[in-house]
Amino acid sequence: MSTSTETNNRFKLRLRNAAQVVAVSTTRETFKKGAAMNTVAIIEDATVVVGLDGTVVAVARETELATQQWYCDAVFDDDVDARGKAVVPGLVDGHTHPVWAGDRVNEFEQKLAGATYMEIHLRGGGIGYTVAQTRAASEEALLELTMGRLDRMLAQGTTLVEAKSGYGLDADSELKLLRVLKRAKDAHAVAVSPTFLGAHSVPRGMSAADAAADVVHKQLPVVVAARDAGLVDVDNIDVFMEKGVFDYSQTDGILSAGKAAGLCLNFHGDELNHMQAAELGAKLGARAISHLEEISKDGIAAMATNNVFGVLLPTTAYVLRIAPPPAREMIDSGVPIALGSDFNPNAHCLSMPFVMNLAAVTMKMTLNEALVAATLNSAASLNKSDMHGSIEVGKWGNLVLIDSPLWTHLVYEMVDAPIAAVYVKGSLAKKNSK
Repeated sequence: MSTSTETNNRFKLRLRNAAQVVAVSTTRETFKKGAAMNTVAIIEDATVVVGLDGTVVAVARETELATQQWYCDAVFDDDVDARGKAVVPGLVDGHTHPVWAGDRVNEFEQKLAGATYMEIHLRGGGIGYTVAQTRAASEEALLELTMGRLDRMLAQGTTLVEAKSGYGLDADSELKLLRVLKRAKDAHAVAVSPTFLGAHSVPRGMSAADAAADVVHKQLPVVVAARDAGLVDVDNIDVFMEKGVFDYSQTDGILSAGKAAGLCLNFHGDELNHMQAAELGAKLGARAISHLEEISKDGIAAMATNNVFGVLLPTTAYVLRIAPPPAREMIDSGVPIALGSDFNPNAHCLSMPFVMNLAAVTMKMTLNEALVAATLNSAASLNKSDMHGSIEVGKWGNLVLIDSPLWTHLVYEMVDAPIAAVYVKGSLAKKNSK
């Protein structure tokens, strides 16, 4: 434990006497993999202090802090008795599609009746339907929808989210969605890592080759110019690499162009069919690959060797009634695993606690592994674990206060997670009524 002294010994927040503070890490690990994913640092009868700049100043047992003069003399803007409660880091959602209009509840009924994802897509539903609804919506309407979705994520403990465009599929529409994400990022308590997903689907009337060329030669230059002008923020580039969408060569070309433009590679792969996405991601130096239900053993080995994050989305397998990704084999082989909700019109989930529950039940992850995957590793998959994903001195004071002395109730209590409050940079961002 270490401390730093604030001006006039004044601090923003003290959460004191918590039954458990689950720091996740105490050694400034960038991420965890293999057996280390099953180990989380827990401090009992502990206190967290957050400074005026929003970063953690101290995390230690209350009895230890009480012997230090700076602490005894400190003044706290917000002083919270967390007795009988647990504290975990703000949750990190590693894969979402939050900017869209309309819904696809009718397709949910079709899937229940036996229709497959690609069958619905070929009937004119799926991504194409949402693209039409989203193109027709105003920027203001999309911003209102997105802010509301971030509100609901925050109430479920999410404080950092990866957020994709992808329901525009042309330069003007994709730029509109990225503007919405920048406005949401600038206004909302939840931190946003924006992703350009112009290669989410093949627009009607175009071939996959033409669509790939449009992304590389038309959409990407417009997005990069807007980024360089400060009109949008873009961290990552994504491609839906799938049979009937973008193949190996097309995905390689799009990702390589994005990498040359300074974007991190964080893409969809090996979801419905084995496409050698894991092997391609390892070759290109991808930061993360999502889905991976159909990953090969060679792909697992390649990702483990190159520390490519597997962002697993148990909601997708649950909704589509397909086999989940081989999480156990991936973890045991050394692939760093993160989790995401895959929030989109096809998988309408805004709750990382529910994702963690599904990960434990359907993918046989331990509770510790699920927490690491939903905090430190998800942050690392976005290159943001320097400030997010664990409760450590110098990191943002993003904290989830759980209305139970055991943190595991966050995952155990399905659907209605016992979250008492969520703090972002030491400020109360959401208080949930009992």
